[in-house]
Amino acid sequence: MKIVFLLEEQSMKEALKGFLPRVVPRSIHCIYVVHEGKQDLEKSIPRKLRAWREDDVRFIVLRDQDQADCQVVKTNLTRLCEEGGRSDVLVRVVCHELESWFLGDLKAVEAGMGIGNLSGRQNQSKFRNPDSINQPAEEIKRIVVNYQKISGARAIGKHMNPSINKSRSFRVFISGLVRIIPEEINNEIAKAEPTSAEEHEQKTFNFNVIEE
Repeated sequence: MKIVFLLEEQSMKEALKGFLPRVVPRSIHCIYVVHEGKQDLEKSIPRKLRAWREDDVRFIVLRDQDQADCQVVKTNLTRLCEEGGRSDVLVRVVCHELESWFLGDLKAVEAGMGIGNLSGRQNQSKFRNPDSINQPAEEIKRIVVNYQKISGARAIGKHMNPSINKSRSFRVFISGLVRIIPEEINNEIAKAEPTSAEEHEQKTFNFNVIEE
């Protein structure tokens, strides 16, 4: 099985490459198709879906909400997927930006960016609900003064723990992903023989499905 991610920009790819190996079974091949922003992504969706002629492949479209209406964005992306002949595409909108996901896991930011005593701030009201922060990229720059989108996503992504992330849009993304591959997940977990408690946690912590 393959999962093809249609993404609006490079930093999302770097983040996904960091944490998805702890979510997606090794038997599933992930392909990341990066675009030059939202307009490029939306223009290419129908064309790419029509042209992709492989069996046993699922598509996920992922883009930032920014300041747009989330439901309007999702409806438009779903329509574009249907124009491409696919009604089974998982469409997810990040509320508001990728950095919202990072602010939902300050422990990962702390580890990835080498900033001490940051994870303890997760209990502050705004970080308990990072999706409510209107400009998360600016917020993270106040925390990490040298933050750069691509290198920051690469550094933080590999430390992200899907089981503790406070971003609802992140948890909805993970839940949708898990619903795509439940059989593969169950088979791999059943075969796994973890060598440590930490490894066992990495194989199992992130498969709880939440309602959208």
